[in-house]
Amino acid sequence: MAENTTEVLVGGVVLAAAIAFGIYAAQAAGLRSGGDSYPLHASFRSLEGVSVGTDVRLAGVKVGTVSGVALNPETFRADTTVDVAKTIEIPDDSAIVISSEGLLGGNFVEIVPGGSPFFFEPGDQFTDTQGAVSLISLLLKFVGGGGDSDGASE
Repeated sequence: MAENTTEVLVGGVVLAAAIAFGIYAAQAAGLRSGGDSYPLHASFRSLEGVSVGTDVRLAGVKVGTVSGVALNPETFRADTTVDVAKTIEIPDDSAIVISSEGLLGGNFVEIVPGGSPFFFEPGDQFTDTQGAVSLISLLLKFVGGGGDSDGASE
């Protein structure tokens, strides 16, 4: 009988630890209940390294996350939805850029604020976007000489 009580207690402790870890992971990932953010939309030529859940930063501070990514079959661009904290007002002439954390780091979405006195409303569209720059393409251009597009050697 004492063994059963010990097993139940250990099981309860393990279950409580798993629930606490789950709550901590959700908070660390930025998962919150809806209502404290608003959506903005952008269309990128290349969204390499960015997916749903990627950080959206302003001046290096996380202000939101990417909440939706879809290929537009008419324009062949990546239509993206970002959720930004309601407490952050973004000027409506701001740019949105795919940036890299470093040579080996991942990509994130950066908002470069403009100077307009007017702000984006929920559901508005960024008009100034800059997609991801492929590091591999840049290295191949550098190694290959950059200017030779036909591949012929002299």
